[in-house]
Amino acid sequence: MGVKIGINQIKKDMFIVHNGEPYRVLDYDHVKPGKGQAFVRVKAKNMKTGNVIEITYKSSDSIELADFEQRQMSYSYYDGDSYWFIDSNTGDMIAVPAAVLGDEAQFLKEGMEVFIFLDKGQPIGVELPKSAVYEVIETEPGFKGDTATSTLKPAKIDTGATVQVPLFINEGDKIKVDTRTGKYIERVNE
Repeated sequence: MGVKIGINQIKKDMFIVHNGEPYRVLDYDHVKPGKGQAFVRVKAKNMKTGNVIEITYKSSDSIELADFEQRQMSYSYYDGDSYWFIDSNTGDMIAVPAAVLGDEAQFLKEGMEVFIFLDKGQPIGVELPKSAVYEVIETEPGFKGDTATSTLKPAKIDTGATVQVPLFINEGDKIKVDTRTGKYIERVNE
């Protein structure tokens, strides 16, 4: 049994148990209707299947926190099926199936420090740093004096992912990207 907390203590990125399955809280909304009892609408991702569902809890409900082992490891390589991570302290290697990573895999860089969540020894989730710096390897040339930030163009970064960036970004530029949304944050001068 995991620790139980009141639904009003819920936070983003918390891991909870729902119908015996581990979920990660993506978002939540406290709703106070004019009549009737207040409730909390939770958007959560099933850590085993990747499916995102909406769960509604009464404000008096309590939820169970998932009891995971969390390990900090660094990304090593991809073998075509799984992403391999190494524990720099112990040298342990863990293979995480591509399905567990989902879209976040496109932002993995060699040596990137991540948290791996294990449920009974099985990897069920990987948390990348909230943002990371990547090099733009392919994009249309920017125009001098074009500082419009509302107009975006596609840019391919060094992991192979495509990110929408402002027009003034050029090949070779380093950019900071939000690994959860894939959105451009800023240009980085290194």
